Amino acid sequence: MGGSYAEPVNDSVAAAAPTSAPGRVAAFFDLDKTVIAKSSALAFSRPFFQGGLINRRGVLKSAYAQFVFASSGADADQVERMRAHLTALCEGWDVEQVRSIVEETLHDIVDPLVYAEAAELVASHKADGHDVVVVSASGEEIVAPIAAMIGATHSVGTRMVAVDGRYTGEIDFYCYGPNKATAIRELAAELGYDLAASHAYSDSSTDLPMLEAVGKPSVVNPDRGLRKLAVERDWPVLTFTKPVSLRSRFHAPSGTAVAVTAIGLGAVATAGAAWYGLHRRRRR
Repeated sequence: MGGSYAEPVNDSVAAAAPTSAPGRVAAFFDLDKTVIAKSSALAFSRPFFQGGLINRRGVLKSAYAQFVFASSGADADQVERMRAHLTALCEGWDVEQVRSIVEETLHDIVDPLVYAEAAELVASHKADGHDVVVVSASGEEIVAPIAAMIGATHSVGTRMVAVDGRYTGEIDFYCYGPNKATAIRELAAELGYDLAASHAYSDSSTDLPMLEAVGKPSVVNPDRGLRKLAVERDWPVLTFTKPVSLRSRFHAPSGTAVAVTAIGLGAVATAGAAWYGLHRRRRR
């Protein structure tokens, strides 16, 4: 069953937007290591290489970063150090080519990575009449079709600026850290969600603002800092371990659904930063 998408969230709205009146409930999900087992953006490194967007060195860096991301993640400082470098990497990429690569390879790449537990939790929320929203630092062109695959109602991701059909290397909205909470509050104001009655799920301590924006936060496969905080605050701690094929469970999105704009860099930044940080330590 395909998902519908909210209009892009504008980060100019104040983060302290008022909580909507009681009525509608939403479940907000981080993507990487919460819904899927790997970095969503880095998972596309090989198709991007085959399409001529990155070189072989880039593929090897992505593979190593994927390993580091899976084992330890990256902290906020590492992410910020790599953000400018990775936006520059995307500069000049053809928008239509990126759309085509994502559309052609989405199911082969992402389908085996979705946690069965996450799919079941999404289905449970929808059965309870809740909207399901995927909120991720990865780019919209990756986040939106994955959200549709799992049956989410809406999605929010990082937006890159494109001019004359090519990415400029500039960011329109970076859906990371406090900006995730901003996006959630905007969406709540637009769609009438009662945030006090809503849920949020994430694995990373960098998503603390997102978790604190709702009344019912839960942590999934948490990093050390988030696990400690969850225990202190008595938040549920969930463990997702079983990837499952979605082909037989959810209707695949159409080509139109996956033809969204802007190259994603949030998850690339997360995993790439981890590679960069360890690489620097090895050189010292």
